[in-house]
Amino acid sequence: MIQKNLLVAAVPIGLLAFALAACGGSDTPAAVPGPAEKPDVKPAEAKKEPYTLTIFTEGVKPEEFNARFRERLEKKFPHITFQYQMSGTGATINDLVAQKKIPDIMRIDIPGMKAKYLDLGLSNGLDSLVKTTKYDLKRFEPVFIQEMVEAGRSGELYGLPVPPYFPLVLYYNKTIFDQFGVPYPKDGMSWDDIYEIAKKMTRSEGGQQYRGFSASVTGMLRDNPYSLPILDPSADRLADPEKWKAMFANLKRFYDIPNNAMEKNATDEINVFGKGKVAMMGNQHNIYLTIPPEINWDIVSYPTLDGAPRLMGQRGPAYWAITRQSEHKEEAFQVIAEMLADEVQLADSKNGLPTTLVSPDIKKALGESHPVYSQKNMKAVHTYPGAAPTPKRKPELTDVLGRTQEAILFEAFQKVATNQEDINTALRQADDRLRQEIDLEKSKSK
Repeated sequence: MIQKNLLVAAVPIGLLAFALAACGGSDTPAAVPGPAEKPDVKPAEAKKEPYTLTIFTEGVKPEEFNARFRERLEKKFPHITFQYQMSGTGATINDLVAQKKIPDIMRIDIPGMKAKYLDLGLSNGLDSLVKTTKYDLKRFEPVFIQEMVEAGRSGELYGLPVPPYFPLVLYYNKTIFDQFGVPYPKDGMSWDDIYEIAKKMTRSEGGQQYRGFSASVTGMLRDNPYSLPILDPSADRLADPEKWKAMFANLKRFYDIPNNAMEKNATDEINVFGKGKVAMMGNQHNIYLTIPPEINWDIVSYPTLDGAPRLMGQRGPAYWAITRQSEHKEEAFQVIAEMLADEVQLADSKNGLPTTLVSPDIKKALGESHPVYSQKNMKAVHTYPGAAPTPKRKPELTDVLGRTQEAILFEAFQKVATNQEDINTALRQADDRLRQEIDLEKSKSK
């Protein structure tokens, strides 16, 4: 829930030739240029002092950073030593702040931004750097810039979006469909279409039970086509319960299919597709999702829900941000720009990482150099436009960590899917839990 300047040399000056000009039958030497007439020679750029720039991330291994970015950065900025630090035991961002070892650049995401960036006093707006460097923000998908500005709750831009982001798609196991003689799903199908297929594919065959459908429930609910937040942006309550009711009902019917019961927890429900006995799975296109090589899978566009916008739900990207404490903000911004260059994002896209740029050519290249994705229906990712970011809480209202909200919503749906509660009761309980979390956050600030 990662991603991969030039010193100007002085040109030697040749000797100046003096021309003789004939005038009135006599030769007169040309005037020797005075100091003001000497050719304008651009001086060599002063050698830059070496220093170390620290880049901190959570979850993105050094091998990935090195493959995507390091060589390009070291060539572009030979005077900088890039120290890459991944969060770990004793080296979380909270630890580094306590130790006064604050990095220059951080990879932040929207769910963790409040607790791990804003609340720690690390935030540094990029608006002035964007303006002075004339950096073109229109390169990026507008929804990603919009989401960062809204999440910052101050109107300031705190980061630039870095691939990958995680669009929802529908996976299917081609082997099972071939075995049962059922046509594969197609791009553009609705949830009603997929439900009918799931009923056909949930069956017992040769003593083996097959499930028609599984899901990344949290991702599918959070990244919904309505762009509906969990917490109401304007009040201390669950946002629009009627829309949540419709989404719960749509997903619950799949778990009401006999022998298609939900696994005991969210992780098992996602991983069951990789065991080879599930026909379809709703999930993100995610380069970090591991599907065993023996599974013959493909993807189609995420199904559309009757009454909802025909948009692709998506979990937004992470963002490169600069800390307020960095002593190298200007060059840190140049480093970020280099990591987000077209050439870098094209290489990322070819390797299966959806681009954060608007470029049609870079989008079209998705997966074409990857040994697995080059064999898949990657155009499914871009069948529909991406949904807008979910509205964020008003700045004056107390917020709750995104992951806490997600856990509350998943728990509510799990009770519905396992018939412990009806939908209305489960949503009321979720609303109560959210209010409790708001009260807890308020008490922390007293």
